[in-house]
Amino acid sequence: MSRDKASTMDAELQKVFGPPVPELYEAAAGPDASPALARALELRSFLALTEEQVARVRDRVHTDMDPDRDMGDLSADKLHADAQWLEAALDARDSYRVALGELLRTMPPPGQPARPVRMAQLRTTATLPPSAPAPQRAGAARAHRP
Repeated sequence: MSRDKASTMDAELQKVFGPPVPELYEAAAGPDASPALARALELRSFLALTEEQVARVRDRVHTDMDPDRDMGDLSADKLHADAQWLEAALDARDSYRVALGELLRTMPPPGQPARPVRMAQLRTTATLPPSAPAPQRAGAARAHRP
C-alpha cells in the first residue's frame, strides 16, 4: 500500500504539517482533518506508488543488463518497452512532485483557516450601437417540401 511506502516528499510534508507521515494519515481520517491535508496525502500516495514503479522498471533494466547474464537473453524490443515505461513513470513522478510542492507552498499555515477568495465582478462600460432590424424571415422555420 502506498501509505506504507516512503516518498521523496515525506520530509516536506513533515516540515509543513509537523507529525511524521503515518500520524498525518491518522489525523486525516479524523473529523477535524483539513482539506489541504487530505489533498496533500492523496498526492503523496500517488507519488509513492509512482516512485515504486520507477524503482521496479529501473531494477528490471539493471537485472537485464547484468554483465553476468547471457548476451543471447538481451532483447532490444524489451529494453525499448522498458524505456517507454520508465519515461512514463518518471513523467508521472515529476508531475506529482510538482503538484504536491505547489500545494504545500500555497496552502495556509497549519491552524490558520483558509481565506476566502474574492472574485472581482467585471462590468461592461461600453454601450452597444442600436442593432439593425432583423430580416423578415429571421428565426422562421423552413417549410417542408414534399
